[in-house]
Amino acid sequence: MKLQIIISLILAFMLTQAPIFGKYFAMINTMIHETGHSLTALITGGEVRNISLFPNTSGVTMTGHASWISQLLTSLSGYVFASFMGFFFFYLIIKGHYRWMVYILLALLIINVLFWVRNLYGVFWIVTFGAGFIWLLRMGQQTLVQYVLVFIACLIMVEAVSSAFEIMLLSFFSPSQAGDAANLARIIPFAPAPIFGVLFFAQALYFAWLAFRRVFLVV
Repeated sequence: MKLQIIISLILAFMLTQAPIFGKYFAMINTMIHETGHSLTALITGGEVRNISLFPNTSGVTMTGHASWISQLLTSLSGYVFASFMGFFFFYLIIKGHYRWMVYILLALLIINVLFWVRNLYGVFWIVTFGAGFIWLLRMGQQTLVQYVLVFIACLIMVEAVSSAFEIMLLSFFSPSQAGDAANLARIIPFAPAPIFGVLFFAQALYFAWLAFRRVFLVV
């Protein structure tokens, strides 16, 4: 298992560097990220208008908020939710609960395409990725399915860390273009974007450390 995870992490990192094919697979982290925004908006009394997913792996969630705290928590939640899900998928894999990981991934895909994602590429990605995933499951080759799920977990973790690192760099060098960090700086004017950029990267590293500690240190 440890060797499989190491190989999957290396392959996931290499795949995400590919210009088109890699971005297609890296989109799964974007979908989870935007789902985090959406769920938090709903939990805090707001609403989700729509989600857009784009070929460059960026995403936009349009939400309405019932309060200032709802807006704050919704803006904070994207990177944190993606990092947590990366850790949680590692936890399920180590415990051998592959089926639960399948259920969660399919639920996220179905909820997004039915209720939130409306742009053409976003729908295309969910339908094609979901169809490929279902086809894999219907093949019934359990070992292959488990290998793919380990790879997906590694892909999500790699993207969670790398996307948080990228937003941290943007928050220092182009703070107005730093996505969620820029939004948070507007919500809390006395806290500049780099503070949130560092926060996002720190939490991503923390969840990655929790996952790898469970893999390599827990007997």
